[in-house]
Amino acid sequence: MDHIGPQLEKIEQNIKLNTADPVARDGFTQVPNFILRNPDLSVGAKVVYAMFLSYAWHNSLCYPGQTRLARDIGMTQPRVAQLIGELEDAGLVAIERRGQGKTNVYTINFVVKKKGSNTKV
Repeated sequence: MDHIGPQLEKIEQNIKLNTADPVARDGFTQVPNFILRNPDLSVGAKVVYAMFLSYAWHNSLCYPGQTRLARDIGMTQPRVAQLIGELEDAGLVAIERRGQGKTNVYTINFVVKKKGSNTKV
């Protein structure tokens, strides 16, 4: 599955926002309904997934540090690490660890596979 970032860069932007409204100016993030309606995910994991989408849509990549993510959400870094683990266990994100002192690269999975399985959900 291709990343959507390069596809979005090809789209000509033809809408300009002329607003002082900070909500409209800072944009929106859409979260798939299968995430919102998943009873197996905690509310915190859903928020972390939404933040990953927010970072990825605006930057074409997703590699926030857990400290930054925790600050943006208003949680502690250990709690964010737990929630990221929950998303990884559910097959919703894949984590590429780049080494000590560097942020991880997160791949957001829209075609969900259970971890350790070849079966799509």
